[in-house]
Order: sequence, then structure tokens, then C-alpha cells
Amino acid sequence: LQLRNNMESLRNLTSSFPTFLLTGIPGLESVQAWLSIPFCCLYAIALSGNSMILFVIITQKSLHEPMYYFLSMLSATDLGLTVSTMSTTLAVLWFDANKISLDACIIQMFFLHGFAFMETGVLVAMAFDRYVAICNPLRYTSILTNSRIIHMGLLIIIRTVVIVVPPVSLLKPLFFCRGNALSHSYCYHPDVIKLACSDTRVNNICGLFGLLLSTGIDTPCIILSYIMIIRSVLSIASPEECGMELTLMAQYLAKQYTENQDFAREFCS
Repeated sequence: LQLRNNMESLRNLTSSFPTFLLTGIPGLESVQAWLSIPFCCLYAIALSGNSMILFVIITQKSLHEPMYYFLSMLSATDLGLTVSTMSTTLAVLWFDANKISLDACIIQMFFLHGFAFMETGVLVAMAFDRYVAICNPLRYTSILTNSRIIHMGLLIIIRTVVIVVPPVSLLKPLFFCRGNALSHSYCYHPDVIKLACSDTRVNNICGLFGLLLSTGIDTPCIILSYIMIIRSVLSIASPEECGMELTLMAQYLAKQYTENQDFAREFCS
């Protein structure tokens, strides 16, 4: 009876205050400090590059156009993704700070997945921007007004919150007993779900719906927009011009293929 009570107390403690272990690079623990140098360089490049883009677009009034507004949104989401992932990655590589609580893990997952979903939404907006600019250029300024761009940005944020909050918040009541080592140097929702001993069907359903509402919609929209752009561009040129361009392209490719074959024979001989 005493053993059962102790096990129950340990179970409640583990369920209420789980701690996860972030993994660096397995098998290379002794050189992780050196491996952190390229990661740090990439981190600095991402931060400085995206910050420079935002600074230039904000300060240069000539760039206050829809295309550059969307580019600034994309840079902002890239900054968020970089900070969300590389902060814990560098902490693991530099200071071996590989422990993270469930609450901190939930916060990181909210920003990580949130910025990822926002990025796909911004890519859809950029694809729509290019479609209007190429296929309907005379109405470009009347369609993509500043107010509509603001509404599109707010819609992206609202959709992200609706998609991310339910699956992330449902992690809080779960009981974790299958170890505590994650397979990344940051908290990733599928990794955390695998460690749960509780019923995770609701979590899996929410995650699936979130994936369908984001990637499942955004990817076909992006592909469709570029298909329509290509179709519009090809319809502008006359059939004779298209046929001539295809003939020249075929001749060029045939010439390149012949030259490569001759070079291969000389090299092998």
C-alpha cells in the first residue's frame, strides 16, 4: 500500500511538473561547442539579413508598396522562426542547457508553429499579389489597397491563433511517462505528443485539422496562382512566337547534350 501511494505521488508529480530534455547532435557531444559556431553564424546572418530588409522597407518611402509590405511580413515571420528555434539550440550547444519545463515548451511551440503557419499565409498573400500584378495589372492598385493589406495581415494572425492555440493548450492536462528526451533541440509538437501516456486522440485530431487548414489550403492556393500566372504569360505571346521559342530551346538543349556527350567520350578515353 505504501509503495502504491509512493508510485501515485510520483505519477502526479511527473504529470504536473514534467521536464523535457532537448537533444543537441547525438554522438558529437564533445565537439558541440565547435559546432555551435556555424549555427551562430547562421543565426547572425538570419537576424541581420531580415532586420536589414525590414529597416530598408520601413525607412524608404519608395518601397511602401504591396509587394514590399508582404516581403516585410515574410522577413518578420522568418525572424520569429529564427529566434524561436535557435535560442534553445544555441543554449544546448553552448551551455548544455538541455532541460525545459512543459510550460516553457508550450510557449516555444506556440511561437514556433505560429510563425510557421503565418509564413505559409504570407506566401499565399505574396502569390496573390503577383497574380494580380501580372494577370490584372490595371486594377492592381485598386485591389491591393493599404486597408486590404492590413486586413489580410490580421486575417493571417487570427487564423494562426485559431490553428495553434487548441493543440498546444491541450498538452497541459496530459500525463507524460514515456521518457522525457525530445528528438530536437527545440520543442516540436509531434515529439511531445509521442511522450504522452494519456489518450492523445483529441490532440491528434486538432493537429490534423490545423495542418489541413494551413498547409492543406495554402499549398494548393500557391500552386494554382502560379499556374494561372504561367497560363496568362503564355497567352500573351502569339502561337508563332511560342513555337519559335520552343524550337530554339530544343535546338539549344540538343546542342548542349551533344557537347556533353563529346566531352564524356573524351574524358572516358
